[in-house]
Amino acid sequence: MRATNSVLATALSLALLSINSAAMELRGNVAGQYRGFFEQGAFPGQDQQHQGSISAEPELYWEWNDGIDSITFTPFARADSMDSERTHADIRELKWLHLADEYELEIGIAKVFWGVTETQHLVDVINQTDFIESPDGDEKLGQPMLHFNTYQDSGIWDVFILPGFRERTFAGVDGRFRPPLPVDQDNAQYESGAKDKHVDLALRWAQTFGDWDVGTAYFRGTNRDPLLIASADGTKLTPYYEQMDQLGVDLQATIGDWLWKFEGLYRNTSSNSYTAAVGGYEYTLVGLFDSIADLGLLTEYNWNSDGKEATSTFQNDLYLGARLVLNDAQSTEFLLGGAIDLDYNTNVVTLEASRRFGENWKGELDLWYIDADDLADPTYAFSKDSFVQVNMAYFF
Repeated sequence: MRATNSVLATALSLALLSINSAAMELRGNVAGQYRGFFEQGAFPGQDQQHQGSISAEPELYWEWNDGIDSITFTPFARADSMDSERTHADIRELKWLHLADEYELEIGIAKVFWGVTETQHLVDVINQTDFIESPDGDEKLGQPMLHFNTYQDSGIWDVFILPGFRERTFAGVDGRFRPPLPVDQDNAQYESGAKDKHVDLALRWAQTFGDWDVGTAYFRGTNRDPLLIASADGTKLTPYYEQMDQLGVDLQATIGDWLWKFEGLYRNTSSNSYTAAVGGYEYTLVGLFDSIADLGLLTEYNWNSDGKEATSTFQNDLYLGARLVLNDAQSTEFLLGGAIDLDYNTNVVTLEASRRFGENWKGELDLWYIDADDLADPTYAFSKDSFVQVNMAYFF
């Protein structure tokens, strides 16, 4: 935490030096969520099928110097009825941002997203996954960082210095979407002697060539994906975080009604080296049946050079989906998709829907159906975790 505190102190000191006029805004949301699981879980302790929770994510935004400088503070907290590990709090953002003509400087706790594809975000490596928030890995923890980027004719260059490491969150004994054995989250192990104080580094370049957006990034530091090592008595799993080097690339092209996407990486750790890729397209039928609605048809293929030895569930998987956007005043959207594991014959069908109600309310519906019968498939651990989720949030 010393490195984290130093970053926050530096950010606050630099911000206070340049304040002369300020504007402040408080916004955010509070939400209630219900998950209903179709059956009891596969492992001891997973007896409950109804899970309720409430969450709050306010955001305090403060800018001055005509918006050249700003501070953003975004805490997050959830209280959960089923899983004590899912009752948690985090600082998603607490950062000072300075904007100049040709560069930006960001210091503090922040979130950065890299990626273009639908099924997974291979190259998104800066922030740790908040897995107890969402089983698809889309939710991230805040990461202490010093982030500098500059806009040049050669492209956009980003440099990241990342002091301090965030460990992945896992469900508790009572929670769903967990491995067969509980994860001992209090005794994580590290390859680096600096443990969670290791300073990671990343460099990213992005440029646009006609219809194509191209990005490539190099990361050196602590692997965000831990190995889970069984204890000697076989009662729990211990996260082990290796050091890694990763080179990633992402491509996206908008050509007429076609949106082409690709992400690929090469990752090297002391225990393994592999390549992985995901690519595909989204073809949009604009003005479906002479309406204002659009229908997007998605296809993606996921590949990992480790094959069945991969720790990822996306080693040889085909995804087909359809996205319906009504383009109405309530921003109503539906995404229906299915991922087919071509090695294990596992099928995962998902439905996501969202709609605004009035000026301040937003409702979201998520449904997951998991059909996994092969014990060798990592997805088999979640074979009893099919669920429907309703989330209703009030924005202020």
